[in-house]
Amino acid sequence: MKDDNIFLWVKAVIAAACGAFTAAFGWLGWLVVAWAACMVLDWLSGSAAAASRGEWSSAVARSGIWHKAGMLVVVIVAALTDAVLSIAVANLPGLGITYQSLILPVVLVWYIFTELGSIAENAAHMGADVPDGLLKLLAAGKKAAERQTKDDEE
Repeated sequence: MKDDNIFLWVKAVIAAACGAFTAAFGWLGWLVVAWAACMVLDWLSGSAAAASRGEWSSAVARSGIWHKAGMLVVVIVAALTDAVLSIAVANLPGLGITYQSLILPVVLVWYIFTELGSIAENAAHMGADVPDGLLKLLAAGKKAAERQTKDDEE
């Protein structure tokens, strides 16, 4: 690898970070990496779709970044909720059950399907044909995750 190629260095750092993260956190790490990749792709495809229509605005782009920051806060809250539940369940005497993680994976899956649907919509705004079956599948995945969160609340 040439020392002067910054893109190769950035790619290597991202690959190493993703590899280390997924090695440390397993399947949950892969969900986090997939969600992060979807967020970046959604922002980029949304910007491209707006630019292709001549509607790109830095204010709207900043709003999108703030929206993604809010999603990050929700994911952190879900992770902390899982951590607190795990500690509480592990230390309640006589309970006899184990708990590792439920809230965070459901939130991540919901966000992933939401982002994928948005990416597909952005592609359509750029002129790509998007199969109806794909849109229906993404909507069904999002609804399934929503049902899981509603079932958890009851």
